[in-house]
Amino acid sequence: MIRLPGAARRQAPGWPEYLADRAARVQHPLLKAYCAAGCPDPATPIGEVPMAALDIETTGLDSRRHAIVSVGVVPFTLARIPLRERRYWVLKPARELTETSVTLHRITHAEVENAPDLAEVLPELLEVLKGRVAVVHYRQIERPFLDSGIQARLGEGLRFPMIDTMSLEARLHRQSLWARFRRWLGRPPVSIRLHNSRARYGLPAYQGHHALVDALATAELLQAQVASRYSPQTPVGELWS
Repeated sequence: MIRLPGAARRQAPGWPEYLADRAARVQHPLLKAYCAAGCPDPATPIGEVPMAALDIETTGLDSRRHAIVSVGVVPFTLARIPLRERRYWVLKPARELTETSVTLHRITHAEVENAPDLAEVLPELLEVLKGRVAVVHYRQIERPFLDSGIQARLGEGLRFPMIDTMSLEARLHRQSLWARFRRWLGRPPVSIRLHNSRARYGLPAYQGHHALVDALATAELLQAQVASRYSPQTPVGELWS
């Protein structure tokens, strides 16, 4: 049984059932259409699953106090990454940019002054994500910020399955017997940040903290992870959360 948020964790045995239940319950047409599209059966081989790498950049780390400033999405499969289908939006955050945010993401006050609100791009964003499995690096950012942002604009939140490439790295480098042995020896933990994770698979270094570039980097990382440690036949239910 996979872990689902809140009441859904008690009611639904898996993501397909959860989304079907939500499709019957949500009121907003955008959310109803997204949930009605569902997601693959957990037994579907990952090599047959349509995916969308997703990255958001924010003004801070707390979804209750900070806001989304940009979103990047790259639809892909294990076989190919069609970059012509990429999407990228700079957004006007509901809260002021901070000096730290501007330094980190290089998105300035002038750029966001006339940028759209998240509400304006939600139809296109949800259309790109619909029917695909989202792939992120550290779901504790994308999941709460999107849920909170959608809740604030549509009056209802949205949760959906995600393959977290950081979590897949953690299984080997933080949770395995080998990782526990390293800790016992007093060795420092292996970094599972996006840049360091890519380097372990021989992937090139990209400029970080740009939503579209990080989405592409995440898509490539999952392809490398499956090629090195899993298989195209691995059930998607073994990878998502």
